[in-house]
Amino acid sequence: MELGIIFVFIVGYLAITLEHTLKIDKLIPALVMMAICWAVIALGLDSFTQWFDSGEHALLETFGMLGHEEKLHLMEETLLHHLGKTAEILVFLLGAMTIVEIIDYFDGFATIKGYVKTKSKKKILWVFAFLAFFLSAIIDNLTATIVLISILQKIVKDREVRIWYAGLIIVAANAGGAWSPIGDVTTTMLWIGNKVTTGHLLGYLFVPSLLCMLVPTLIASFMPAFKGDLDTPEEDEDDKPKSKYSATMLYLGLGGIVSVPVFKTVTHLPPYVGMMLALGIVAVFAEIYSNKKFSISDIETEDNDTHGHHSPVHSSLSKIELPSILFFLGILMAVAALESLGILFDLASSLKGTMPMLGTELHHAGVSDLVVLLLGVGSAVIDNVPLVAASLGMFSEPTDNELWHFIAYSAGTGGSMLIIGSAAGVVAMGMEKIDFFWYLKKISWLAFVGFIVGAAAFMVTRTLF
Repeated sequence: MELGIIFVFIVGYLAITLEHTLKIDKLIPALVMMAICWAVIALGLDSFTQWFDSGEHALLETFGMLGHEEKLHLMEETLLHHLGKTAEILVFLLGAMTIVEIIDYFDGFATIKGYVKTKSKKKILWVFAFLAFFLSAIIDNLTATIVLISILQKIVKDREVRIWYAGLIIVAANAGGAWSPIGDVTTTMLWIGNKVTTGHLLGYLFVPSLLCMLVPTLIASFMPAFKGDLDTPEEDEDDKPKSKYSATMLYLGLGGIVSVPVFKTVTHLPPYVGMMLALGIVAVFAEIYSNKKFSISDIETEDNDTHGHHSPVHSSLSKIELPSILFFLGILMAVAALESLGILFDLASSLKGTMPMLGTELHHAGVSDLVVLLLGVGSAVIDNVPLVAASLGMFSEPTDNELWHFIAYSAGTGGSMLIIGSAAGVVAMGMEKIDFFWYLKKISWLAFVGFIVGAAAFMVTRTLF
């Protein structure tokens, strides 16, 4: 039975990895894989000899001696536990996505264009690199990439020049997302899973992530593509913010998202509670500024429906990426199935015993630095969400162990080495029609250099904690 579940997971994983080749959205194999894995567990429950009790956080070696009803009850409890933990991540992401869409409703991101006052290609590169680095730490690397490339399209009219900027934005956005608990889905997973805390994440990863952005940008700034000045067109009326509240909603929305880690630290409540509070506050101002009546509850009358349809909150909720939410549901619950059977723990033990040590050993973990670096390289080829989800089930190190921070760095920044290796890269590829091999030839080596320099810096910063 275990082999059957592993086979289903591998096939589903391959289907996710080959999404563009198969032309099947990755959420479909993720959901099918999740359902089949748990169905096989339910049907073959009496054949399993061990089980991971999520409530006790311990592997039950005596699972095979329990009666069928006891096993069934334990499976239902475990399934509910994992669904609850997964829902925390999904509700958090829903809140963050909605706030970003509300900002966009008021054209708030157009305010950022006002920061670009120069025509120098090199200076513009540095402006966008730093914007990507810090903006992705607040609104996540995917959204930051979309926002900045949209702005870039209004500033740099020559596509041949623009794709160079887009390539460096991908590197900077992924680096920026790694050091913030709300900057990348994988880091958010580790944060919500109580593997890392905000203070230690900043302490461990800010410098490595900054170097991961600075080094490629510095090298690129001496390349021919960034020499000289741009032929900047005159500002068009369409480039100006469409609402007088654009700047207000931008700062209010970003401030609301940034306040979530503070809320968690003060109240010790799960992050999604703080995100819902931030969403509620931003939504209140959005409704006041739009002068529309709206209720999130069911709308019955035709008159109310008209008002609701034009509400910024209603409009924003209709634009969030539900396919991404369903993908996370599928992949996280599928990994939970492997964790529940103890399969991931067996794999972790094998890795600890067979992989050679690279430099110093991770404290308390017995896990090679090479394993984590390979995870980073792997995230450039396959999706980093299941990689990190698997690591959550494989290792049992305590909160803020350096292993978790190194995983956050590697998974977050490693995807920059291929354009298909991160959500930021995929969306940039779509927006600018960037060729895979062009990116591999021009940008991948820069991303690799930044990744290695950042990893080396991490090996130094971890000794300070």
